[in-house]
Amino acid sequence: MNKIRRSNLSLSVALLLAMAFSGCGGGKKPVATPPPPPPQPKPITATLSASPTSIQRGQSSTLTWSTENATDVTLQGTKVDPSGSQSVSPTRSTDYHLVATGPAGTQDATARVTVSEPPPPQITTPSQTDEELFNQNVQDIYFDYDRADLRPEAQQALARAAQFLGQHPTWRVRVEGNCDERGSTEYNLSLGEERANAAKQALTQGGVSADRLQTISYGKEKPVCTESTEDCWQKNRRDHFVLIK
Repeated sequence: MNKIRRSNLSLSVALLLAMAFSGCGGGKKPVATPPPPPPQPKPITATLSASPTSIQRGQSSTLTWSTENATDVTLQGTKVDPSGSQSVSPTRSTDYHLVATGPAGTQDATARVTVSEPPPPQITTPSQTDEELFNQNVQDIYFDYDRADLRPEAQQALARAAQFLGQHPTWRVRVEGNCDERGSTEYNLSLGEERANAAKQALTQGGVSADRLQTISYGKEKPVCTESTEDCWQKNRRDHFVLIK
């Protein structure tokens, strides 16, 4: 009898335990879902270019920039629009720095403008007049005292003059014979004429047509030096050439 009671008691305890573990709690608790991660900020982009990249001092270059996803943009430390352009005229080679800042951080870009010195201004030499060109290439020749024959240096000078006059076939020339103050007026006029003719003959032999040459004698009437010294007399014993065209 006691065995039956103990057996029923054990069965009751087992039944209560089974009920506690199987049906009383209403099943398993649901697992909570974690919230989605916040969206990542979009990356920042920044570009900067210069056109042209090389200039001469005093000229200008244009900086052009573009950014994306930036909340603050500066160029050389000065706030600018997210995209734009700007003309610059640096006096020396310069690196320009663009900084774009936003939620994703910072992005920068650089552009260099190289500056060179302008070339020195060209000096324009005024063109020579016909008279200046003539006087440079057809110069006075000189004679010994009381002589009309040509010195070697005079012959060389006349040969160069003939070559030059050959390049200007329309030009006409007057050959003026001169003497120093010594001797009579009549004698010096005759001597001056001989000297002018000597130069004319040398020029024609050099290829200058005789009809382009005139001769005249001034004797001692047109001295270039008035002192009574040998140096001064030498300067007056000459043939002078004038362009008459």
